[in-house]
Amino acid sequence: MTNASNQFASISDFDDKATELAQTRQHLHAHPELSFAEHETAAFVAERLERWGYEVTRNVGGLGVVGRLSQGSGGRSIAIRADMDALLIEEVPGLPYASRAPGKMHACGHDGHTTMLLGAAEYLARTRHFNGTVNLVFQPAEEAGKGSGAQAMIADGLFERFPCDAIFGLHNHPGAPVGSFLMRAGPLMAASDTVTIKVTGRGGHASRPHLTVDPIVVVANIVMTLQTVVSRNIDPTETAVVTVGTIHGGTAANVIPERAEIAVSVRSFLPRVRDVLEQRIRGVAVSIAQAHGATVDIDYERGYPVVHNTEAETAFATAVVTELVGQDKVSVCPLIPGSEDFSYFLEHKPGCFLRLGNGEDSAILHSPKYDFNDGNLTVGSALWARLAERFLASA
Repeated sequence: MTNASNQFASISDFDDKATELAQTRQHLHAHPELSFAEHETAAFVAERLERWGYEVTRNVGGLGVVGRLSQGSGGRSIAIRADMDALLIEEVPGLPYASRAPGKMHACGHDGHTTMLLGAAEYLARTRHFNGTVNLVFQPAEEAGKGSGAQAMIADGLFERFPCDAIFGLHNHPGAPVGSFLMRAGPLMAASDTVTIKVTGRGGHASRPHLTVDPIVVVANIVMTLQTVVSRNIDPTETAVVTVGTIHGGTAANVIPERAEIAVSVRSFLPRVRDVLEQRIRGVAVSIAQAHGATVDIDYERGYPVVHNTEAETAFATAVVTELVGQDKVSVCPLIPGSEDFSYFLEHKPGCFLRLGNGEDSAILHSPKYDFNDGNLTVGSALWARLAERFLASA
């Protein structure tokens, strides 16, 4: 590490804050709030930012909070985002700070994401070792699935009201060592689309199938043929997923129903692959229904787009994390079939979404046993502080 790099925030700068950060994270964990209901969490964040001297704007895109802090005469600005919402999951009991809200828990680590950005916020306000403007974006409703918090904040003028040259965010990564980083330029996390296919036939008695058009048979054929959409239409060197998640039809063994339906999850990493998948899925459903004399209704909903990290910002973030933790703790992130609404921000601004290891023995995301690793709090806080300082360093 060079002498120049030593002037920026390091993990050791947060050692004396480790206990306080853990208390903050565990408080948030014990008080989870669902998407677009993060009232207490948003207030908690806003009050602290105001206490530290930030210009705070509440209710951006619903319950979003933006803390803005300027220093010096620099014209550059950076945005850093943390998500705040929890999930509708019943937590496995045992933790002293377990959820106090029945049926709700922080099963994805947003309590940790919020805490790390608060840790950086306090440090940046206290040290003011940057030249420009920091915009800290605390976002609601990442887990919403559609009409998410990122979309709502953008629609509410996020980037017009709080201009920035680039935006950064991260997610914890179960299975990777605590304090390690996984980086990838270009596509990182998949686009996520949901398809509902409703088949209408002609119902009747199970003993007289020749007098009916059996929608169960139709959806069964559709399900099996969908298994060839990726294997026979997508280049084997590219990645896509088509998964039938639900099948509904019928109420009794001796009745052929009038209708049946399936729901399909579709994941992809490239726009042209996404288009091919939609074309083929629609074609399969229509042709099979017609072949059986049934009709079909298709609701094809395009969800979160691909998280696509820009080259320059990813190279910059990689340099910062390498300075922070060392080359041996930085690796190339594999493509992740999961989705993230940070992708909407990256459609408007250059930026990078990072992954921070949550521990090799960590429970998976969205598990009732999941818990954010508090060993990451000083690492993540130092990352955001250093990233802001480096991005807004005096010329």
